[in-house]
Amino acid sequence: MPPASRAEAAQSSGPTLELLVHGVGGTTPQEMLGDPRTTRITGDATAAVYRRTEDVGAEQHPGRHRDGPVAEAYCWSNLTSGNGSRALWLLLLPFMVVNLAHWMRPSTRGHVRTVRLYGVLVRLVALSLTVLLTAAACEVALDLVAWQCAGTPACSTQRSWLGFLSARQDGWFAQPGRRLAVAALVPTALVGLLWYLSNRTWSAYESQRPLTWEEPAGTETDAEAGADEDTEAAAPTGAPLVRPALGRPGFWYGRRLVARLRAAHTAAGFLTVAAAVGTTAARHDRAAGSPVPAVAGHLVEAGLVLCGLVTVTVVCHRGRSERRLDNRVDRAVTTFLPGAALALLLCAVVHAGWSRPDWVSTGALPGETAFRALALGQGLLVVVLAAVALSLYRRAPEARTTLGGLGGPAVAMLACALGGVMTGGIAQRVADWLDGPGTPGMGAGADIEGPPVLLSWQASVIPVLLLLLVPPVLWLAVRTVRRARRTGPAIEAEYGEEHPQPGRTRQIARTRATAALTDAAPGILGLLSAATLLLGIGAVAGSWLTGEVPGLAADGTAPVVESLAETAQSTGSWLTGFGVILFVTWGRRAYRDVSARRTIGILWDVGTFWPRAAHPFAPPCYAERAVPDLSSRMCAWTGSTRGRLVISGHSQGSVLAAAAVWQLPDPARRRVALLTYGSPIERLYGRWFPAYFGRVPLEGLQRSVHCWRNLWRATDPIGGPVLIDEGPGGHEVDRGPLKDPLVYGRTVEHPLPEPVLGHSDYQADPVFAVERAALLERLGPVVPQQAGGDAEGRGGVAQGSAGRSSG
Repeated sequence: MPPASRAEAAQSSGPTLELLVHGVGGTTPQEMLGDPRTTRITGDATAAVYRRTEDVGAEQHPGRHRDGPVAEAYCWSNLTSGNGSRALWLLLLPFMVVNLAHWMRPSTRGHVRTVRLYGVLVRLVALSLTVLLTAAACEVALDLVAWQCAGTPACSTQRSWLGFLSARQDGWFAQPGRRLAVAALVPTALVGLLWYLSNRTWSAYESQRPLTWEEPAGTETDAEAGADEDTEAAAPTGAPLVRPALGRPGFWYGRRLVARLRAAHTAAGFLTVAAAVGTTAARHDRAAGSPVPAVAGHLVEAGLVLCGLVTVTVVCHRGRSERRLDNRVDRAVTTFLPGAALALLLCAVVHAGWSRPDWVSTGALPGETAFRALALGQGLLVVVLAAVALSLYRRAPEARTTLGGLGGPAVAMLACALGGVMTGGIAQRVADWLDGPGTPGMGAGADIEGPPVLLSWQASVIPVLLLLLVPPVLWLAVRTVRRARRTGPAIEAEYGEEHPQPGRTRQIARTRATAALTDAAPGILGLLSAATLLLGIGAVAGSWLTGEVPGLAADGTAPVVESLAETAQSTGSWLTGFGVILFVTWGRRAYRDVSARRTIGILWDVGTFWPRAAHPFAPPCYAERAVPDLSSRMCAWTGSTRGRLVISGHSQGSVLAAAAVWQLPDPARRRVALLTYGSPIERLYGRWFPAYFGRVPLEGLQRSVHCWRNLWRATDPIGGPVLIDEGPGGHEVDRGPLKDPLVYGRTVEHPLPEPVLGHSDYQADPVFAVERAALLERLGPVVPQQAGGDAEGRGGVAQGSAGRSSG
């Protein structure tokens, strides 16, 4: 910060505030503030700021709080937790994962067109996932149930609930086209549900307008730099200062973009259902003897192609500005596009329901080509995305970037794999259930043909993929054990123990070695993504070359290879069903059990931290509410009291704190110090999202904030150092690794064994209070105000921050 700014901050007159932000585990304001009596200062039941009841109105009496800062607690856990029904969001995991890939773009300067191309490719991959999910629902409802099982007496006889659709009833629904029209309600309802959830969560999150402020003079915005993409440095080297992406006024307000994408993906879902129904009927009409003119089918198909092209065009055009609050709503897109797609779906249903007395459903619907095209298209998009990411990375390489810039393509491949596995496994599971004791597609004993061959091949690669992961997992386990053994002597030397205890040494060493496993995640992900790509190519090739379900020999025999393939297919089908149940179970437990949330919550909160810029059906972004909350509170408090403020963030709360500081205008930022602990801001975010938390953005944050201190432990599996150079004043940001446990054995001051804290209870370390006091000293001394002066009546702070922020 410039010397003039520091001098201005040093002359501050007013109280001192510590704004506490908890981590992923969530906690209560009573626990954070260390007092059972708390009062909500501002906010609602979802997210609010609290302080001790005795500290309400503390700004009017600053002399009573000379011993330390007064504490406020910002509680945001209700943004990501709630009742058990939210666990169903885990079923949208592929959408969340592909949305992450959008933000994993390598850091670069300039090359605006390449940056835009990266965003377009990720959005196209996201669109393909929506089509894939809808196509899977069509495969189950239209093909397996309405076409195959209802059209086969042996299958429909065993399913009484299919009686009104059964061909053997000779009723109104006996014709295949009418059965398809009725079954189309299932995937249509699914698309409608996704639209409803996206619109509802938008009302709760994205519709909250963030703090508004004027762009400082001389600061270049993204539009002036020639980019409408969310790039932190789109201007060429030597251009005027470009505000970091997370500091732009419109970054946390994605109303327009989410509305456009929601309309496009909803239209894509409706068009997929319409294509499944309409093209089947049109194909029959082109055969000789159909009473329905073939031109009707041609008109429906032409409408589908035209509307599909418009949908892809809307997705390719991002339509968002971050340099200001973009309140525009593209009514022509958000209303006309899904409406037109729904109208085409109704036309396709009416066309399929036309009477065709001689139409009989045999075999399976020809969905094999569609699923192959989706699989090949996704693979091609990911490969091109990898080439674009490598091109960006090589122009501005950062050593800490995950997988050499290929983190985004690897995650996009993982999203496609999750979508393919869920599609293939669920379709195969439903087919097995409908076929009863038989095996779909397996000779004379089968009542139905089963799903497309490609889906069976995709289900069969799941066990193979799991087997491929066994060697690296074992290698990591062995490496962790060896690292723990090597660390033992260093730990005993660190504590200076004359009489070391082998058990205590092993406990500390094992905790440190296990915490280091987090840094091995990129390698595992890269291996998983590469194996998924190769196995996916093998599945497409196997289904195309053989045209058979894996495990079924051409001559009806079952050699060892075919037997193993059939076993892999069945195992993959069961594993998929088990995985869906496991996801829901874990999700329900994570939303209800704090300990479980601390275990898996960080992964989920990293995924939902980012705005929905690629997939509108992904779980909502809680930061679009939390970051404006924090920045508004800091700006309002410092402006009204002219006091000093330390924003203190633990774990994921430190990321929210940093993002909120980026959003502050310069006058407010001069009075704010940043204290982070157990922070993944560089270890996770800096490596995986280098364009937004890489070395350049973090160094910019250090220069822009008045002062910053980061505490970390070697036993912490999530937090770590930020690894940036000293600031202009010569003060380092990192302080660590802190001792954990505080003492090795029993002492007079600690007569009972001290626990290994790892990621939690940083405020229990004496270093925390020392570093917080140092930050306040660097902010400048406090000149007491007169009672009744310019103070915020409802704000305030409590002495110290006795509470503990859980992560």
